[in-house]
Amino acid sequence: MNFNLTEEQVLIQKMVREFAENEVQPIAAEIDKTHKFPEATVKRMAELGILGLSIPEEFGGSGGDTLSYVLAVEELSRVCATHGVILSAHMSLGVHPIMKFGTDAQKKKYVPDLASGKKLAAFCLTEPGAGTDAASQLTVAEKKGDKYIINGSKVFITNGAYAESFIVFAMTDKAAGLKGITAFIVEKSFPGFKVGQVEDKLGICASSTTEIILKDCEVPVENMLGAEGKGFAIAMQTLDGGRIGIGAQALGIAQGALEAAITYSKERKQFKKPISANQGIQWYMAEMATNVDAARLLVYRAACMKEEGARFSKEAAMAKLFASETAMAVTTKSVQIHGGIGYTKSYPVERMMRDAKITEIYEGTSEVQKMVIAGNILA
Repeated sequence: MNFNLTEEQVLIQKMVREFAENEVQPIAAEIDKTHKFPEATVKRMAELGILGLSIPEEFGGSGGDTLSYVLAVEELSRVCATHGVILSAHMSLGVHPIMKFGTDAQKKKYVPDLASGKKLAAFCLTEPGAGTDAASQLTVAEKKGDKYIINGSKVFITNGAYAESFIVFAMTDKAAGLKGITAFIVEKSFPGFKVGQVEDKLGICASSTTEIILKDCEVPVENMLGAEGKGFAIAMQTLDGGRIGIGAQALGIAQGALEAAITYSKERKQFKKPISANQGIQWYMAEMATNVDAARLLVYRAACMKEEGARFSKEAAMAKLFASETAMAVTTKSVQIHGGIGYTKSYPVERMMRDAKITEIYEGTSEVQKMVIAGNILA
């Protein structure tokens, strides 16, 4: 297996890193404090082709591969996890379901504006009483003539207040359970669509996380995504890909926290020597660096398997599980290495630690990833 990046991938990595360091990093602390969605830098991401990185050029994308997209999420998250998840939710959850399951007409209608970044996308599955247990959802869609009428609400929707296109899951046959779930492409402008409560979160604070309310929302029949009753399969396959994106986000957070710890440990002196000279700190660093590299290999492997068209559900779950737990462990140790100052907002590591926690929760908790992995190896 060749672990060397191609020339094109190296150029993409370099471009995104320079953008992240020059334009995103300077505002990261401020948007974390104000919880303000970074519209200006998201617009720049669109101009640079980042929001359509792994979309074919025929649909207005940059034509990059899955690993190039992963590299972009990683580099953004290294300095600001908010930007990483905006990209991940847009691409993995909002655009790729249309590319994979949409009709030619749906792709032509929606993908070019999403790939160019003219519009953002979002994914609506979770409800107040239905997280992991998708069959418990209460959102229903009833066909009436040439429209479906959808009623219900969704929560924890990333990009919620700024997206224009939403992948929405609803029950078209409640008696059928998981086989009664259908997916739809819903536009923000459709009658009956409303953005509800904006969540006040522990981390990724400038990411727009909202409730979505659908009250007699009118959705044209042609906006059904895939076949009726196939929504659960679409959701699960979409989340497989999404978990690679969140694994990349967690990887970027961990890498950023590791670099911060290395820099600080060399600068901070106690007892007339830098704290990096202490064996305890060195062992921390060795463990952190090893786990970050192991997470990178798992994330990159899953990305390459997806690109090759191989089955990657288990590998995506492994990547997200290990990378997210690594992010939590590495950021916690980085705060410890920084000592008291690391617990303040004077340094970015406390923000990184807060941001890391969500990677163990969304797009399937760590416990769910273990269920997926066990189900695959015991099948």
